[in-house]
Amino acid sequence: MKQNQKSSIELPVIGPDQIVLLERLSNAVALSGNEGEVRAIVLESIKGYADEVKIDALGNVLVTCKAKTADPVRVMVAAHMDEIGFMLVDEDSDGLFSFALVGGIDTRQLPGKMVWVGKQHLPGVIGARPIHLQEKDESTRTMSLSSLKIDLGPGGKGKAHPGEWATFATTFQHIGPSLVGKALDDRLGVATLIELVRNHPDNIELLAAFTVQEEVGLRGARVAGYTFNADMAFVIDSTPAFDLPTWDDTENGTYNTRLDAGPAIYIADSSTLSDPRLIRYLVQVAEENGIPYQFRQPGGGGTDAGAIHKVRAGIPSVSISVPGRYAHTACMIARTADWENTLKLVYAALNRISPQVLSVER
Repeated sequence: MKQNQKSSIELPVIGPDQIVLLERLSNAVALSGNEGEVRAIVLESIKGYADEVKIDALGNVLVTCKAKTADPVRVMVAAHMDEIGFMLVDEDSDGLFSFALVGGIDTRQLPGKMVWVGKQHLPGVIGARPIHLQEKDESTRTMSLSSLKIDLGPGGKGKAHPGEWATFATTFQHIGPSLVGKALDDRLGVATLIELVRNHPDNIELLAAFTVQEEVGLRGARVAGYTFNADMAFVIDSTPAFDLPTWDDTENGTYNTRLDAGPAIYIADSSTLSDPRLIRYLVQVAEENGIPYQFRQPGGGGTDAGAIHKVRAGIPSVSISVPGRYAHTACMIARTADWENTLKLVYAALNRISPQVLSVER
């Protein structure tokens, strides 16, 4: 599990056991408000490693790992368990359902996608009128959600009901240097946080929050942040890697993040201005340990830090993300090395953190 680095700290690595864990997490169905499958994996994976484990009223898993030193820094680390997907609204005919979106999804890329529906993971497909049967101007219009249906076939009649969830039927794969699957936003963060609990530092009180309902408004994080009332917070997530070549071969200046460039440290997004002291600290730790890193370009999107940093009297917060292509679609591609370096950076940062990090000027 560990290897020697430039510093005196042995940093964790990603091996076969961690890949298997990520596969289980990615293949689980756990939409916002229905995170039970991932929550069960989390509870199983951290059993025996924590001093205290609670499940709050919203379904967050709140884990406390106590320090072995006096007056430790209380550090919250959060990762969200939920994923984007769909909720069945009405059965229009035998096995044919209208549906609503859960989280941010582009309807243009939905037709023809396979889905899993309900607790039984019933197979279905999202259907739309084929292009050669569309009206003259229909192919150029924005596709409406009402024109799409989830089709379970005649055998699906009565097996699913309005209010049940569905998600993309994408099975995880580990292909060469790449990790391919659904919901890697944020099962990469969940798997990372599990490893941090299993190898928690002795110098801090680790407050691990496996949160719910991030994709629909950072709801679980707000409750978890209020409960823990930590001295500082780190949020582990996945962020879009918009690093594809431009159509005219000019330099891509709006890439957000890139694959193979290491963990992305947030300076700003639509919901948070990261604490500059924590940004500088992460950069220092990365450089001293030879860990590659990049800055996420400021702009849209957000993480659980957007809710955590505003609770109580304010909690200094920063986000660190694993970059991945094709976010909020049926399949994301990330790199094993970027995930491993994210784990190394957060682990190294936690192992040497002290109150002095926040005692300097912002």
